[in-house]
Amino acid sequence: MEIVSKTENPNIFDLDTIIFLIKNYADGVHHQKEEDLFFPLLEERGFSTQQGPVAVMLHEHTLGRNFVKGLSEALVLYNGGDKSAILAIRNNINGYIALLRNHISKENNILFRMADKVLSEDDNQKLTKEFAKVEIKIMEESILKIEKMEEFYKYQL
Repeated sequence: MEIVSKTENPNIFDLDTIIFLIKNYADGVHHQKEEDLFFPLLEERGFSTQQGPVAVMLHEHTLGRNFVKGLSEALVLYNGGDKSAILAIRNNINGYIALLRNHISKENNILFRMADKVLSEDDNQKLTKEFAKVEIKIMEESILKIEKMEEFYKYQL
């Protein structure tokens, strides 16, 4: 089931929740952990933030934020009666999905493998503790929203 179908009456019911989850989990937790904790530690270990894998990740975080901003703005227009904004909604969703798939692949297959070679066990333990502090602040609310969506959509497939 598509979140935004190609019908005249697309299902945009949960886009506000999806935007909330992206802003508060993907960006507010995941990217915050990387940008505030992981990447600075990698920089201490010799990684550049101006070129190479960390620079690519930072650039893609910005691209993702731009897609989400475009999605949010288009949703406001659509909800205000501008039905042509559905094209911008679709384009931003599809762009974000493609970006995220490639981004995750680069993290898993390039960045994390390189990081494993330079981070010590002590570094990993410190990061894990610091990551937990960041996660706690938003996870409970995000999990409740995800569970609510899961309950609704499991019967839609």
